[in-house]
Amino acid sequence: MLEGDELDEINPEESLRTFKDLLNESQDDENVETETSAVQDDVEELVLQLYKAENEPILTRGKHVSFLKKSLAKLSVYNEGLDSSRPWLCYWALHALNILGKRLEEEDSLKVVNFLSKCQHPTGGFGGGPGQYPHLATTYAAVSALCTIGTKAAFDSINREGLVRLFKSLKLEDGSVLMHVDGELDIRGVYCAISVAKLTNTFTPELFENTGDWIAQCQTWEGGFGGCPGMEAHGGYTYCGLAALVLLGEVDKCNIPALLRWIANKQMRLEGGFQGRTNKLVDGCYSFWQGASFSLVNTILLNEKKCSFNKYWLFDQRALQEYILICCQHRQGGFLDKPKKDRDVYHTSYVLSGLSIAQNSPLPLIIGRRNSNTVESTHPLYNVVHDCVERALEYFKKLPIPD
Repeated sequence: MLEGDELDEINPEESLRTFKDLLNESQDDENVETETSAVQDDVEELVLQLYKAENEPILTRGKHVSFLKKSLAKLSVYNEGLDSSRPWLCYWALHALNILGKRLEEEDSLKVVNFLSKCQHPTGGFGGGPGQYPHLATTYAAVSALCTIGTKAAFDSINREGLVRLFKSLKLEDGSVLMHVDGELDIRGVYCAISVAKLTNTFTPELFENTGDWIAQCQTWEGGFGGCPGMEAHGGYTYCGLAALVLLGEVDKCNIPALLRWIANKQMRLEGGFQGRTNKLVDGCYSFWQGASFSLVNTILLNEKKCSFNKYWLFDQRALQEYILICCQHRQGGFLDKPKKDRDVYHTSYVLSGLSIAQNSPLPLIIGRRNSNTVESTHPLYNVVHDCVERALEYFKKLPIPD
């Protein structure tokens, strides 16, 4: 399937792609223009202009830190639609700051803990804001944010007994998990529940009985995972499915060769970033959703002794960093989906997470100026910085698992 040492041929000091090289990587529409091929041409032209300028790939760290800190304090009126996603806004900003090597002052951290406590529902789990019903997505965001803060006050604010009640109320007999009571059902709920359960030591095999089998049904003929059985393969859902299987210890239920073939073909030849689905445009957030899956696959193959290499991931790490640093940075701080799009906290968080994944292969690979471009390592299973994950796991393992 995979030859043991073929990745040893990669030279970490190899120069970046040249504009001349990129001209040969544009799409071939086979002389049949469609609406999607025309939009793809437009994106490639924008990206080529940026690469042609030959700007040095430099992480403008200070501008991003300023943007994120302002986002924690106040958002514009255009974010009104995110009123039910306020724990996500906390998590995205805190996690992105952490990747950049910045932590909040104790007083500011306590303000976030107090706010998230108000989002916690009396029956268990976190809603999208104070007084809102519990939801697995915002529960994942809130717990991840609190683990990112990593103080005793943050850990102790989590109602672990309530989490177990929430999981039990949302778990169905076939192994699937609802996002909220009487809500939609998809693979995100499975991942959010298992990730939170593992982080907070509320996981039991009985709680997620049959879940691995349900996840396996979500893997499509393409090789990626859809939101539910029968849906199209999608980068975010694929990450959720694969990470959940790893956390469950049931990766044998995933067709790894098919998955690897699918995610390898999601990296765009010219842009260097990832698309989320077949025949879609590049999007900066998939730097993490697709990129982290390679880290997980590499570990799976090593554990199964199906390969002997362990230096680099199975995608072009330089090209992804090049796309992130040259095409996705906003001049005033923050990251974007693709050129000509606006910045937001969501893309800032996941683009930086993808940059972290691209840099932190077993043998680190960092393009440009190492001192200015290096970021912290995020955990590919939880997307929380490694030392924060270790601190949370160590804290909660001392506590008994709630019934």
